[in-house]
Amino acid sequence: MNDQVSPAAATPAAIRLLADQVLARIPALLDAAGKFLTEVQQQKLDSHVLAMARRSLTGEGLPDFDKSLFDEISDTTRRLSAAVVALFGNLPEEEALLLSIHFEMAKSKA
Repeated sequence: MNDQVSPAAATPAAIRLLADQVLARIPALLDAAGKFLTEVQQQKLDSHVLAMARRSLTGEGLPDFDKSLFDEISDTTRRLSAAVVALFGNLPEEEALLLSIHFEMAKSKA
């Protein structure tokens, strides 16, 4: 969705706009995966996606973390997280690992 822009162009409004664009596409991805979020889970995801939008626009990186902590994340969740990260177009795949926590906790539709 976005090519990296100069940090000066990463205004709060631009960050919010990018986050909202990505957030608008997540319900369809969740539905396709047979999952849904509670209201509290959605609020946490909103905050995380906003931070991802900021990193996308500023080029800020993630701190190093132990990727092995995510070894037990399901394939469905990994695919869902990767699809969301791909919407930004310029974030590293490590973002999907951190995002996967939200989707791993999502409820399965009965």
